[in-house]
Amino acid sequence: MKTDNKPWFWIPLLNFASGLPYAVIISVSVIMYKNLGISNEDIGVYTSLLYLPWVIKPLWSPFIELNGTKRKWFLAMQFIISIAFLLVGFIIPLNHFFLLSLAIFWVAAFASASNDVASDGFYLLVLPKEQQSFFLGIRSTFYRISLLAGNGLIVLFAGYLEHKYGNNTKAWSYTMIAVGLLMAVITAYNFIFTPKSEINAVQTDKEAHDKSFGSVFASFFKKKQIGLVLAFILVFRLGESQLLKMLSPFLLDKKELGGMALDTESVGIIYGTLGIIALTIGGIFGGIAISKHGLTKWMLPMFLAMHLPILGFIGLAHFQPEALFHLHINLYFFEINSPLNLYTCITVILEQFGYGFGFTGFMMYLIYVAEGESKTSHYALATGFMALGMMLPGMISGYIQQYLGYQNFFIWVFIATIPGLILSRFLIFPKDFGKKSEEV
Repeated sequence: MKTDNKPWFWIPLLNFASGLPYAVIISVSVIMYKNLGISNEDIGVYTSLLYLPWVIKPLWSPFIELNGTKRKWFLAMQFIISIAFLLVGFIIPLNHFFLLSLAIFWVAAFASASNDVASDGFYLLVLPKEQQSFFLGIRSTFYRISLLAGNGLIVLFAGYLEHKYGNNTKAWSYTMIAVGLLMAVITAYNFIFTPKSEINAVQTDKEAHDKSFGSVFASFFKKKQIGLVLAFILVFRLGESQLLKMLSPFLLDKKELGGMALDTESVGIIYGTLGIIALTIGGIFGGIAISKHGLTKWMLPMFLAMHLPILGFIGLAHFQPEALFHLHINLYFFEINSPLNLYTCITVILEQFGYGFGFTGFMMYLIYVAEGESKTSHYALATGFMALGMMLPGMISGYIQQYLGYQNFFIWVFIATIPGLILSRFLIFPKDFGKKSEEV
């Protein structure tokens, strides 16, 4: 079947293959290690280090740009990711599984970051410009669906196996093997259905050669307000980066340790399913708001919506409300029977909706930062600094949580959001930036 002019055949799964590995490496690994007995300190440090490939992605993206086709790159990277997840599954039962699995996750993280670069480039080369804006929304939708599959369905599957076998090691071993097989199937699909030709590749390579990476890199640091801009990018997610790493451990930890004592299936439902749905809806509303009125009007409300729900976790950690009802779902291949807490559900939904709504404003500002010549490279640099701002605080989040306890930790996380809010008030950009033009 000829699919070169049928983007619906290849865009959805190509972007699903970008989001799923990211979800497993950055988020699902936290739950897996927590349930396999790894301490919060080690989880915070070592899973945060897995951000590094996305931090330094701009440094090797020119190599991908100039060597081989994008299609060969993303197929090779997806194949490596498949093998990596399979290996993690086989390694989990071993004595030194933690260090070995981390090493393999590192390989998978580099492959995933490279896959992102190649997939983005492939999209721009193969799809006609008049179709790119329409399918941009489709790409985003399927990327978020992949996050839902990773943080929701995969965690639910692992929780089901934990209950079935009464053995977390076996459950997560089988889960990671299943993820590896799923990635292999997706890779095979992309091999069959993605277009074979990249019509603009030669022209793009020539343009890339004409301008050295050094000059592109240097021009980024000549932008207006660059010192303030970098400070804002690095500290804006100071609180969120720590919350992200310790939220799943908080939901899973026993009451005597200050946690909510939920099981893995409950976390998959609350955080990985309801939370991701709320995140997606928040992102949609954020995009609509900016397109109607521009970023200036919505920046502060968006950032407040992103950070204020953290107060809900302070309340949860203080009162530790009990589960109010059980969710019972009998699916064809497995059964879910999980205790749920209404207050936890509401808090997570509000936090994830606010995050999706507010993060849209942050990403729109990064698009403004990248405006001008070399916008693709400058956007990659901006997102690299953003990832650095997530990695470094996340590394120490476990130590801070253990020192403060969950109640005081969430208070600290809330306080850590204030510097970014203050810096955002000094940023200068066009008032109507992001507003959709009324011209047809």
